[in-house]
Amino acid sequence: MNSDDTRPRDEEAEAELKGVPEELIGGEEDEAALDSIDQTLGKLNDELAEAKQEVLYARAETQNVRRRLEKDIADARSYAATGFARDILSVSDNLARALESISAEVREDERLKNFIAGIEATQREIDKVFGQHGISRIAAKGLPLDPHQHQAMMEQPSSEHEPGTVVQELQAGYMIKDRLLRPAMVVVAKKPD
Repeated sequence: MNSDDTRPRDEEAEAELKGVPEELIGGEEDEAALDSIDQTLGKLNDELAEAKQEVLYARAETQNVRRRLEKDIADARSYAATGFARDILSVSDNLARALESISAEVREDERLKNFIAGIEATQREIDKVFGQHGISRIAAKGLPLDPHQHQAMMEQPSSEHEPGTVVQELQAGYMIKDRLLRPAMVVVAKKPD
């Protein structure tokens, strides 16, 4: 690179014009040509600005699509077991019903103690596995009815409870992480007649 390369462009243009006859340098035709070049340059600058804006929009859209895909993938991982979990809830319900139906005198029978202990251990294992997969039981009894988590099956007149309070749980409800897996089926208090 020589020292001439560092001169401003105007000086370079003047240096190139030295020795060129005057009638070839100036004139109305040249001014018209310069105006045309200026218009073309302005148009190209506008197109460049528009292209830059489109690139920015495309980048933003690409980033939004990537974020949505990442969220969808995370949701798929988190909630992949939802269908299977719903099916296993009925098994858990049946074990709970079996344990609730065992009377105190049957629990004392030496021949059935190991059998009952096995059912209780199975229920605890299911609860443990549910916990490991983010499945939790919905609290219901004694709480106000929450239509996002409870399904009112009946109303029961009660002077002991505020109207709209859950007085009995017919079937346990469950959440999987922050989503409803199954609503709790409940009986709700109402004002006595």
